[in-house]
Amino acid sequence: MATKTAKANAGQNFRCAECGWMAVKWVGRCGECQAWGTLEEVGTVVVRTTAATTVVRPAQLISEVDASKAAHNLTGVPELDRVLGGGMVPGAVILLAGEPGVGKSTLLLDVAAKFARNDHGREPQKVLYLTGEESAAQVKLRAERIGAVADTLYLGAETDLGTALGQVEAVQPALLIVDSVQTFSSAMVDGAAGGVSQVREVAASLIAAAKRLNMTTLLVGHVTKDGSIAGPRLLEHLVDVVCQFDGERHSRLRLLRAVKNRYGQTDEVGCFDLTDNGIEGLADPSGLFISRTSSPVSGTCITVTMEGRRPLLAEVQSLLTPAVGSSPRRTVSGLDSTRVGMLLAVLQQRAGVRLDADDSYVATVGGARLSEPAMDLAVALAIVSAKTNRAVHQKMVAFGEVGLAGEVRPVAGINQRIQEAYRLGFTHALVPKSPAGPGDIPPNFTVKQIEHVAEATELLLHG
Repeated sequence: MATKTAKANAGQNFRCAECGWMAVKWVGRCGECQAWGTLEEVGTVVVRTTAATTVVRPAQLISEVDASKAAHNLTGVPELDRVLGGGMVPGAVILLAGEPGVGKSTLLLDVAAKFARNDHGREPQKVLYLTGEESAAQVKLRAERIGAVADTLYLGAETDLGTALGQVEAVQPALLIVDSVQTFSSAMVDGAAGGVSQVREVAASLIAAAKRLNMTTLLVGHVTKDGSIAGPRLLEHLVDVVCQFDGERHSRLRLLRAVKNRYGQTDEVGCFDLTDNGIEGLADPSGLFISRTSSPVSGTCITVTMEGRRPLLAEVQSLLTPAVGSSPRRTVSGLDSTRVGMLLAVLQQRAGVRLDADDSYVATVGGARLSEPAMDLAVALAIVSAKTNRAVHQKMVAFGEVGLAGEVRPVAGINQRIQEAYRLGFTHALVPKSPAGPGDIPPNFTVKQIEHVAEATELLLHG
């Protein structure tokens, strides 16, 4: 038995790409994290020990460390600076992930040019843009189209890690952009580019170079079909900042979120408009999610959602038609279908609105995706408005979480949402009753606090 075990351990091993769990033979499901299809073959694992060596840079007292070397540098793109917590930190490694065609390369090329030109009063900075997916000529064509050409912006088309590191040593850039980390490979590691071992080696080498040269590094990462970052989960642990770039394929709006940030908060969202001429930051994107009609329309309601710490106005629309057959149809776009189904049941059971004989269609405007529970009250009002054919006040917003008992629960940032609605010209707000109250109410602005969804339906029906 001992001989068999020794022979098995001397052979090939399999490692889970998600958690690192090891197995002697391949299995379909990881025994640690229970993920399917994540085990990949690796070489024999040999345990080595490292002896202590002479310390070159002794440890410092934390009070003696110069924190100014880690000060944020503005990128020239305000929306990106907002997400990063004030700019890029020298020596930081930032991973930007997103679906194909969402605009990752366009955004980073724009960042590279603006950082190289340095429009903020500093000396022009050297920027090295390494692409493993396109030729330098192709990148130059896109740069000319979007106006991202700078005198100190260097382009390199490489896929070999050693050559890429040689380019870094030759240029000595203040900002390095690698597009993308899954296309580079090292001759010192077995496996094809994009594999677990290759991604780990490429990322570790680039991170080591970034820390040694005090060079900010931006890595582009691919995503899998379920939206997670491709490659080992270790990649997200190694880097300093992880950003997710999202957007609907048929919409120009793009949202940038920080999933992990060692140098700032992770509750900010950057909004961008992707056009044929490039990508631009949107300081006020609320107008994209609201339809413009000259007269009141039933089945619509405006809500205020919080994307990070930024309030955004969005419109919810509902349409009810008599059901054909015994099973009503429930169609949802831009919202959580499970939550909308729950609201339909609450309205029928707790507010007396009969909806079991109607097909229900509920959607958002402009491709907005609303997942916050605070949009429940607006969805409920839109459904009741469509059922009764009574339009919601055009200058009113509504927000609040609706529970299964029909109660309207308080949500975070009530005053901030009210202030945003007032800034955009709204005069009424329907909000949940809160012990702290709605806060400072703007002049000529009416706030109605409610405790139950039935109050909202009565207000809509009888004013």
